[in-house]
Amino acid sequence: MFLTDSHQIDIPYCGQFEIRTHHDRACAQRIIELIKGCEDVFSRHVEPGHITASAVIVSDDFDAVLLTHHAKLDRWLQLGGHCDGIKDPYFVAKKEAYEESGLSQIRSLTADILDLDIHTIPPSVRDPEHIHYDIRYIFLADRQERLQVSQESKQLRWVPLSDLEKYTDDISIIRLRAAIFRFLKKSNLPEDVILTELKMGR
Repeated sequence: MFLTDSHQIDIPYCGQFEIRTHHDRACAQRIIELIKGCEDVFSRHVEPGHITASAVIVSDDFDAVLLTHHAKLDRWLQLGGHCDGIKDPYFVAKKEAYEESGLSQIRSLTADILDLDIHTIPPSVRDPEHIHYDIRYIFLADRQERLQVSQESKQLRWVPLSDLEKYTDDISIIRLRAAIFRFLKKSNLPEDVILTELKMGR
């Protein structure tokens, strides 16, 4: 549900984030409280949860997003990973994007936060069930460049924004489409590009 008025908020170490919905506000409040209560929360060893960073990589024609078929979770997800003690999720998101995609150039579009998500990771042989407080940023890349699958992935694919539901029913992934459209609308991109994307729906 949307709020009557949106506003910017600063999340320590993470950047500016626009609060537009009750979900946005709830996630931001929980993450800020978490960081203020325990600055070691950027370490993967902090339980029951810790900060992670994600890269939402959009194709240079603004038509698709790069997803990975995660090897352990067996799900299609955006690229990203643990901060491992680095209190700079934006840097971590871009670093993980390079490592997991094999791309030679990933363009930064803004250091502002695109989206926030809080989700539970199921237990594994090595780790108990825990929570990821995910900070997501938007980047741009050439979809014609060859991709290189890492050990953490079964497959990489440029997924058309209109086809996200064919790959996942995870609302936190599908929600990225609306977040990308909002970014495009606010940016200084050519009007024809924005209109093409907005025709696909919010």
